[in-house]
Amino acid sequence: FQIWRLITNFLFFGPLGFSFFFNMIFLYRYCRMLEEGSFRGRTADFVFMFLFGGFLMTLFGLFASLFFLGQAFTIMLVYVWSRRNPYIRMNFFGLLNFQAPFLPWVLMGFSLLLGNSIIIDLLGIAVGHIYYFLEDVFPNQPGGKKLLLTPGFLKMVFDTPEEDPNYNPLPEDRPENQPRDQDQNQQEHPQ
Repeated sequence: FQIWRLITNFLFFGPLGFSFFFNMIFLYRYCRMLEEGSFRGRTADFVFMFLFGGFLMTLFGLFASLFFLGQAFTIMLVYVWSRRNPYIRMNFFGLLNFQAPFLPWVLMGFSLLLGNSIIIDLLGIAVGHIYYFLEDVFPNQPGGKKLLLTPGFLKMVFDTPEEDPNYNPLPEDRPENQPRDQDQNQQEHPQ
């Protein structure tokens, strides 16, 4: 009944070393770019992507006996970002030039060169592709529809409520009736 392990398995990136710092940099960079880019103003959808990806990775990780999924989570974020930005040119350590959709595969090759197992990278790519397909590809196909709907409670918690266009504030709450500063208020109402 160690329920916290469902979350903490995404927070372990291995011992301190080159691979650890590499994962930290990529997690920060691509999480930030997703949040500021395609998820701008849609925090609930961003959190739902985390939950959906985490659920699938945990499920697949159980079958593949993978217990630490931090690197897979990073690769999932990189995959989603790279597919949503297909025309960006990338440069990897000044050695390789390629388009953004190849970035997860280049990272997997680099992971292989470092002696890491590519199973975790493949898991991240697979989950990232499932999310990308269900969110961006399938809804735009003939007869397709949006299958990943962010639950209402997440929208209620994370998204700011929209302004009601039919809202009519009381006269004393209208901006034109608010004093601009103390001096102007005294000029309008001398004592």
